Amino acid sequence: MKTNRLRRTLLASLLVAAVAVPLSGAATRATVPAPDAVVSGAADRPAQRYAAHRAAVAEAARLADGHGDRRRARNLRALADSRLLAFDGRGRGRIVEVFGDLERARRIAVLVPGSDVRLDTYGGRFRRGAAALSARLGPDAAVVAWLGYDTPDTVGPEVLTPGRADTAAPGLRALVDLLRTFNPPARISALCHSYGAVVCGRAAHGLDVTDLVLYGSPGTGADTAAALGTRARVWASRASGDWVAHLPHANVDLLGTTLGLGPDPTEPAFGARPFATGPGGHGDYLERGSTGLRAMAAIVEAS
Repeated sequence: MKTNRLRRTLLASLLVAAVAVPLSGAATRATVPAPDAVVSGAADRPAQRYAAHRAAVAEAARLADGHGDRRRARNLRALADSRLLAFDGRGRGRIVEVFGDLERARRIAVLVPGSDVRLDTYGGRFRRGAAALSARLGPDAAVVAWLGYDTPDTVGPEVLTPGRADTAAPGLRALVDLLRTFNPPARISALCHSYGAVVCGRAAHGLDVTDLVLYGSPGTGADTAAALGTRARVWASRASGDWVAHLPHANVDLLGTTLGLGPDPTEPAFGARPFATGPGGHGDYLERGSTGLRAMAAIVEAS
């Protein structure tokens, strides 16, 4: 009983801290102009989509430059030669980038990001991790970096609820279905980091993947791996230096809203398969040479 009360107290305290952070002190950023998102035809193959989105990225960079946002323009120009299945430069931004040959790959790994990944931060650890995983897997595999939803802020109330994940789940299922049309025999795995594990948890039922890999996860919104309703193998791990270990893994009903993301997926009672990710921190799982990178590459290769 004391443990449960402590967890509830911690969760409530976390919410208060998230809401009480002086966000008003942050600079208000003017909306950067961007072209409308390109709508691809159902029959468009990857190469056609890549060409269309390269043009959209170039136009978005030009508009950002004209608006005086040199940082965004620079980040967009870094994507000039990228293989993008989707791109939307409006607002927080959406990007779906492919590393490798999507149509010939025997295995495809879809990376689902957690909080604070948006257009202006996409070129950081998330994209570097996708490139590192692609290099580790080699030419027989493709990696898809899916920034296909509005990720929550790490410091803010939305990261404590599954609301953003509920909104994102249909898009993740649609992406996997699209990959199936491009490459029907490929084995697809979903690698879900941090809040991305909540997205994968909400999408799991109907997500056509062989493996669901949760790392650095604050929860999935489900009580057990079986409750996810997936036929995929469910894996879970957390690095020893990851601050997520200190979060209260509980659900609390407060002011008509359910706060918290459920049990810790790395606990044996959850029922996921464990794997080792070593001593790194929350953002280190896919760093080159890391234990996490080797372990997740091995899961994808064995799918």
